[in-house]
Amino acid sequence: MSPASVPHRNFFSDAIARMSAGTLVSAILFSLAIAGMPAHAQTFTVLHAFTGFEDGSEPEAGLTMDADGNFYGTTYGYGTTTLGTVFELARAGSGWVLTPLYDFSGVDGAYPAGRVAIGVDGTLYGATAGGGNPNCRYVGYAGCGLVFQLTPTAGSKTHPASWTMTVLYQFSGSDGANPQGDLSFDTEGNIYGTTQSGGSTNNGVIYKLTPSSGGWTETVLYSAQNNGDGALPNGGVVLDSSGNLYGVFTYGGPNGLGAVYQLSPSGSGWTERTLHGFAGSDGANPFGGLIMDSPGNIYGSTPFGGGGAGTVFQMVYTNDSWTFSTLYSFSAFGQPGPEDKLTLDAAGNLFGATYEYGLYGRGSVFRLTPSSGGWTYASLHDFIGGPDGYGPNGNLILDSTGNLYGTTANSVPPALIWVGIGNAIEITPESSCQ
Repeated sequence: MSPASVPHRNFFSDAIARMSAGTLVSAILFSLAIAGMPAHAQTFTVLHAFTGFEDGSEPEAGLTMDADGNFYGTTYGYGTTTLGTVFELARAGSGWVLTPLYDFSGVDGAYPAGRVAIGVDGTLYGATAGGGNPNCRYVGYAGCGLVFQLTPTAGSKTHPASWTMTVLYQFSGSDGANPQGDLSFDTEGNIYGTTQSGGSTNNGVIYKLTPSSGGWTETVLYSAQNNGDGALPNGGVVLDSSGNLYGVFTYGGPNGLGAVYQLSPSGSGWTERTLHGFAGSDGANPFGGLIMDSPGNIYGSTPFGGGGAGTVFQMVYTNDSWTFSTLYSFSAFGQPGPEDKLTLDAAGNLFGATYEYGLYGRGSVFRLTPSSGGWTYASLHDFIGGPDGYGPNGNLILDSTGNLYGTTANSVPPALIWVGIGNAIEITPESSCQ
């Protein structure tokens, strides 16, 4: 199977496949595990258990936090149209209330496969992997996907009564198809992102959207060739202070196992530079995007390679060259590790989630701490696969007190009468517990 023909993971089918006699065991194990946690260990809380109905299913991309501590996110499927939703998760007393903000209908997008970004005016921006032009088909989707904007149109800024959908740009294939991952913005308000397919060779593109005469104009900055550069740019891009873009190719590269790339403005165009090609022992097939610290060092992860379940890596820039180092290697067979971006706190600790790797093979949330020239791994939660969920493949975010928030793509409710499809979760590390 060529990279461009690899379909998006169907987490709903995955959830059904796991609904077996083992589900009951998982739920029992979950109850025992929570009951047996020491009093000062980190606290795990399900903020919302998705039902697969109006609230959607498969919140696979993680959450975005606004200045008031409310969360916004997307579900890959269901809602009233079965094509995915955008939702708000807001505090209500001692709990949380989820409000669906928008249901995609196909023409205006379908299957959002990334988080939403929040504009300074409270506007939400995001992308859908499908929908848009119904005559354009890549990787099995109806439509090549699009970039959208949701604008609060009534009520207050923090509690709008309604939202207006605007399609900023819909892809047609040659200009990209099936966008996935986070959107990024520069200081001038331009939007940057990646598509999994489309482009001149159907290996995906890195694109820029520029405000123009009341609309938006797309520029393909780079069309992946899969001739040593890479294929399937995933996870979006991160920008440095000089306007360079950094991201990952899931496939291709010098060794065929993916690569880290840099795109630099050059005259009227952009120049692609491969910074690292994965070889297996240092990781394979990076899927999530990159993050950058204040000195300009890059951090990322791979779900495969290393000890079998992926790696966490760092790239340091000195004297016009980049030095790659593996910070941690996950050792397991057949259990994919981290699939999305890492999170970095002020103390230099890295946080992430693994899709299956963990004590029970259902995923984990972890912390890597710099220690004596190396990094020390700590599991903050190993998913049982019951009501706590399983398959976390989105990124995590931190609040000002060190609490972690994220999502799981799948879950099993306590009643065991139906497969619940995902959770929004909170983890309070031990140092934050009162």
